Amino acid sequence: MSNYADIIAKCKGQKGGIIEAFHAIQEQYNYIPEEALREAAKEFGIPEAKAYGVATFYSYLSVEKRGRYIIRMCESAPCHVAGADELLKEMESLLGIKVGETTADGKFTLELTECIGQCQATPVITVNSEPYFDVDKAKLTEILASCK
Repeated sequence: MSNYADIIAKCKGQKGGIIEAFHAIQEQYNYIPEEALREAAKEFGIPEAKAYGVATFYSYLSVEKRGRYIIRMCESAPCHVAGADELLKEMESLLGIKVGETTADGKFTLELTECIGQCQATPVITVNSEPYFDVDKAKLTEILASCK
């Protein structure tokens, strides 16, 4: 029995169980592998296309392999006004990737996200869902350096 099957089995009886299973799988692997999609479809008794549809409907979930550190830049208006565009360009430059890409070493993936509700401390980024507030270029360099 695969590790995916163990995770799926724990979620099978829950309301919204397939979504919970996908969250748990992604928490462990940083994305939802194709094999896990197939196994979830079989266990939940739905077509694979429907399982794929669930996994791709929510922006938080990903079926694409991603880096160990998922950096998300808030793209809300307050962050934009506070300099998020310049910060995003700096991240792309430091990491050598564009939004939606993963570094060649598999360490970082750069994504955009909707407002995370911290507009009093803009611009905001998250690294593996941990928020960082009032990020500027110096703080960004520290954040990236702390990712080991």
